[in-house]
Amino acid sequence: MEGIEALMRHIYLFPLVGAALGLIYTIVAVALTVIAPPGIVAALVLVAIYKLCGINHADGLADFGDGVTAHTTVEKKISAMKDVYIGTGGVVFVVVTILAVYASISAIPREALPLALVVAEVAAKQSMIAFAAFSAPLHKGFGSIAIENTDRSDFLVGLVIAALICWALAGLFGFAVLLLAQISAFYMVAISKRNFGGATGDGFGATNEVARCVALILSLIHIS
Repeated sequence: MEGIEALMRHIYLFPLVGAALGLIYTIVAVALTVIAPPGIVAALVLVAIYKLCGINHADGLADFGDGVTAHTTVEKKISAMKDVYIGTGGVVFVVVTILAVYASISAIPREALPLALVVAEVAAKQSMIAFAAFSAPLHKGFGSIAIENTDRSDFLVGLVIAALICWALAGLFGFAVLLLAQISAFYMVAISKRNFGGATGDGFGATNEVARCVALILSLIHIS
């Protein structure tokens, strides 16, 4: 736990982590496009994403979806989010998000895919900072460590780093993708507060998945 707390004190460096991950995904995608069709490339890039990052964020999205779609009191919404069994809401949230990411990666032209993957991952990691910086922790746990150790200055420093990377790679378009991903993060903050009265690690991870999805969809729309 001491290591996690130390990591979260440097959460403003998350965009650099995103850039490194995006570069790895790019290498995987470029290598595969030589021998495989776009659909297979997209599927294997997804495998790389969840192999490197684990499924914690996707699991958070599933739990978040269960809580949000529970039509009952705040207490029961929180209980649904904490339930170890996945419900229909969680399944829908995860399936739709993964399908959207898969469809975007498979449809983005090969020459534009490297930039899209890196920008999307940078934007996703900066969105996690935004969620943590503007949320209040609901209870103790991994999410509370991230939220309690993240303030508005971390958000601003991370945003500058992310903006420089996105601008250097994709110019104004990269900056626009980053901006819209941050809007999705603030929307996640609002949803979390309205449904649960605060934020948890599930919302933190869910924001990463949602922001990546938003960024890739925007990349596809722009290129199309």
